[in-house]
Amino acid sequence: MLVTCWSTKGGSGTTVVAASLALLLARRSPHGAVLADLAGDGPAVLGVAEPDSPGLAGWLAAGDAVPVDGLTRLEVALDGGLALLPRGAGALPPPRAGVLARVLARGSRPVVADCGTDLDGAALALVEAADRSLLVTRACYLALRRARQVAVRPSGVVLVREPGRALGRDDVEVATQAPVAAEVELDPGVARAVDAGLLGRSLPRTLERRLSHVL
Repeated sequence: MLVTCWSTKGGSGTTVVAASLALLLARRSPHGAVLADLAGDGPAVLGVAEPDSPGLAGWLAAGDAVPVDGLTRLEVALDGGLALLPRGAGALPPPRAGVLARVLARGSRPVVADCGTDLDGAALALVEAADRSLLVTRACYLALRRARQVAVRPSGVVLVREPGRALGRDDVEVATQAPVAAEVELDPGVARAVDAGLLGRSLPRTLERRLSHVL
């Protein structure tokens, strides 16, 4: 199973949501789960050191010279059955993006891909191939305006709620043409967990409760 998380505007909480979903899937799956970090912020959010690995960028750039199973050699094992596929340095060349999407989707472990905000090349291929494509957004006019302009439609929306917004759930569903699968409140406790590097060790209950029914 391949689940993608993406956004149309930075600062929406996409990496936190993707990492949290991957942690939840790792608990449920007997084989663990994988977080494919195309955005590059996975290690920081999970509180681990930046891996010294060619990562996804290196695998994509190597082309046919690297076997398909070479992806598993790039993984970084984390606690709780979660494996991190780091982004690596450099661009994400699109020619092998379709192969990457198929490999991730057909593996024995569920995969959550953090596709960030740049929906082109490799990220777009994963979003289009995903079993579940989740737009992570706030009820922000600019973000929703951009969501209407992208070429792909999400299968669901994770709405990050914050006080003072004039727009609500109904507006988000109309703008994105997709149902809101979960609503996550802005929680200072989550921010503290991320800042302290503790998200990967102890998922805040607010996130667990809100996201547990998405998948």
